[in-house]
Amino acid sequence: MATKEKLTIDQKLKQKQIKKPPYVIYNVLGRIWKMLFFKKYGMHVTYKDDVRKEKRPHIMISNHTSRMDYIFTGTPILPNTYNFVAGYNEFFRSHLKGVFSLLQIIPKKNFTPDFYTIKEVSRIIKNGGNVAIYPEGMNSISGANQPVAIGTGKFLKHFKVPVYYSYIQGGHLTCPKYTLDEKPGRVDVTIGKMFEVEDLERLSAEQIEDILNDKLYQDDYKWNKIHKYKYKTNGKAADGLHTLLFWCPKCGKQLTMTSEGNVIKCTSCGNGATVDETYAMTPLNSDCVIPETQTTWFNMQRDVIKKEVSDPNFSYTIDVKLGELPDYEPLKDQKTSEIVGEGKLTVDLSGMTYDGTRNGEHYTFHLNSSEVPTMGMCTDISRFYTFVNGKFTEFYPTTPCTEKFFLSVEEVHRANGGKWQDFKFNKENKQ
Repeated sequence: MATKEKLTIDQKLKQKQIKKPPYVIYNVLGRIWKMLFFKKYGMHVTYKDDVRKEKRPHIMISNHTSRMDYIFTGTPILPNTYNFVAGYNEFFRSHLKGVFSLLQIIPKKNFTPDFYTIKEVSRIIKNGGNVAIYPEGMNSISGANQPVAIGTGKFLKHFKVPVYYSYIQGGHLTCPKYTLDEKPGRVDVTIGKMFEVEDLERLSAEQIEDILNDKLYQDDYKWNKIHKYKYKTNGKAADGLHTLLFWCPKCGKQLTMTSEGNVIKCTSCGNGATVDETYAMTPLNSDCVIPETQTTWFNMQRDVIKKEVSDPNFSYTIDVKLGELPDYEPLKDQKTSEIVGEGKLTVDLSGMTYDGTRNGEHYTFHLNSSEVPTMGMCTDISRFYTFVNGKFTEFYPTTPCTEKFFLSVEEVHRANGGKWQDFKFNKENKQ
């Protein structure tokens, strides 16, 4: 008798038919999380339209401020149940396996077409369920939004159900991308309706994406410049900030910034600032040149990279370790992939190229710039990933240059006329 072949994690995911989450278990867990986190994170909720009264199947969308957004979005709209969409790679991590299965989370390969996701979302909606998505595809790196992923407008038009929104303010300040430390303080959540069915029929896919980009845009650093809410930074408000802000606005050098405790400083010219509990930056001395907010600083360094990319000979190469997902056993110790090789990763005007090793053998691939509009970050700014021929591929730079490489990939895509362009309001402001 033939032995039944053991299925890989990927095969199991592709074969699974997602159901609506169990109502009782979902609400018991949701209410426990609400008791644990509402007060801890200083959550305040405003209902412009009360989605809890909506009886029709619908889609909930949200800006993606942090890794805690499932709490910020899901708990205020109980007892409604939702099938949340999460990154495909997260289903390979052991500490998430149980709750993802229990709550019927839908996997999605971010920044690449994924027909399985469309099929399963269709199944849920046809069965009277609701779906929650984060159309940016990844939580905020800079403190402000990225444009929604390519195809979001078509996605919403396809399902022809009402679309509600969760608008989160303060989430990034609670869980900044440049550190894994939580810094509770204040989170404001606004719930409302974005589109009725008739709106989706009337508007083009591009118009829908423009509305999403406009209505969901949030800059947490600018927001708290006004409100001055304090966050529990424990004297470490700047720890890791140099991984985000790698360019010195005074001397113009890159990858010379360091950060520790409350201080970010350039090792070349001494330019720097202290960061307080509200995330306000104060120059170290009168000679320092410090932008108004961290997001302003981030956008300025993007412009620097954009100028570099305008050079026909632009090329940037970094040393990386190569990571992939396991076939059978989930990752433990909150790992995001297994190291299988190392090599050189290059971005130039043609796209992105890896040349190195994989499982002890020579391995190389090239992705055109149209194939990599942006990339994902599983945890903090220490690593990033993309999909190569549908296979999750993660890169661990050997120096803190992730964000420079990240911006270079995005700006090459945009310079070559790729579909994932900057916000229209940013372009208009710069004209």
